[in-house]
Amino acid sequence: MVHSLRARLLLWLLLPLAAFAVVSGRMSYDAARQTADLLQDNALLASARTIIEDVDWDNGALTANIPPAALEIFESPYQDQVFYKVLAGDGRLLGGAPDLVPPPAGAPLPAFYDTTYDGAPIRAVAYERMLYDSGHAERVTVIVGKTVASRQAMIDGLWRPQLMRQWLMLALAVLLVPLGLTLELRPLMKLKDDVADREPTQLEPIRPDHLPSELRPIVDAINQCIARLKVHASTQRQFIADAAHQLRTPLTLLATQIQFASQCDARDPALFDALRGVRRTSHKMAELTNQLLLLAQAESMAPARKGIRVDLGAVVSSVLEELIQAAQQREIDLGAELANGVEVAGNAGLLASLASNLVDNAIRYTQPGGNVTALCRRVGDEVVLQVVDNGPGIPAEARKHVFERFYRVATDTEGTGLGLAIVHQVARSHGGSVSMAPGDGRVGLVVTVRLPVWREVAMARSAGLKELHASLA
Repeated sequence: MVHSLRARLLLWLLLPLAAFAVVSGRMSYDAARQTADLLQDNALLASARTIIEDVDWDNGALTANIPPAALEIFESPYQDQVFYKVLAGDGRLLGGAPDLVPPPAGAPLPAFYDTTYDGAPIRAVAYERMLYDSGHAERVTVIVGKTVASRQAMIDGLWRPQLMRQWLMLALAVLLVPLGLTLELRPLMKLKDDVADREPTQLEPIRPDHLPSELRPIVDAINQCIARLKVHASTQRQFIADAAHQLRTPLTLLATQIQFASQCDARDPALFDALRGVRRTSHKMAELTNQLLLLAQAESMAPARKGIRVDLGAVVSSVLEELIQAAQQREIDLGAELANGVEVAGNAGLLASLASNLVDNAIRYTQPGGNVTALCRRVGDEVVLQVVDNGPGIPAEARKHVFERFYRVATDTEGTGLGLAIVHQVARSHGGSVSMAPGDGRVGLVVTVRLPVWREVAMARSAGLKELHASLA
């Protein structure tokens, strides 16, 4: 069964064309045969009339003196043979080939018929006429036959060129129709690519501009589905954001109450341990709530094309100032290499959460006494942020899962399992990407975030390169 739309359309086009070529070829052959028969029969009849005109009376007897002109009418390059026979009314042979078969009895004259002579097929005509002499009348019959080589050549000459034109048309259709289908199906393939290349969070309607009218109902149906998905996703994100906001207040109140209770005189050590465990749980819940709120905010942000100019170097610097104490507590050397001109378009708060999660993860998972370095520089039309550590790294089989929500490589370290998911979502919402690889010597981990540079900067750099090329030229 053919599943390709292109192949099915080609089949539906070629089958009628092939049927037309067969029927047209048969009709052309019949028309060529009728034309050849008509021309040959007219020539036979003209020859018979010429012959009978030369039958005359001589001393009361019929004589037939056949001139060469009566047979020259049949001259052709196909070496046809011509036979004739002249009979008087009483069946007496006046001239010609005696074995030439007459037409069937009772056939109206002039009679055209097919027969054989000396084993060769011939086409013949029988023509009769009454001759008068001194009140005496006698019927004379002339039979003229000719082999069919020139007739068949005429049929071939009339039929084959038309047949060749029909099959040439079919061959051109076989060659050109797939090309035409490929060109005309490009909008469908472009629509397929437009749908397939979309990000999961890109729920914008498809523009039906420049699409054939047959595809617009499909696009309208897809857009309706996208609109329903957009409403559903928006409702889901709003629920997460609302839930996170609602959880913040009781968690803050709970943390305050726990702090107050821990400051009271508690002589029972078990009560003190319980309060400390509740405090840790409350802190973990507050952190999870904040991470969920950040993730919902990042998911609700469309991929950045335009936005506020953000100095990523300044954002990373402020994040490092906030985390320096956490690094000192673990005796980790926290360093930075921040270049100038690393401006991007986006949301400063979300970019800060991206950098904070990367650096915080590196500090948490790097062994005490290790090194964590944040690098931010410009590479072409991209701003590259890298966080490098010399910790235990991440196994290769786990790297494809680390950007999933709530996935954790190690369970002996505190965390929510949302940090790298937030990094991935923020980078994607800013039109960038994130990847990770082992460090130098396969020690530690290097997480790389690539973001498009601020457009005005990129345009200025492009204009500067053009001016430089022009001056060199």
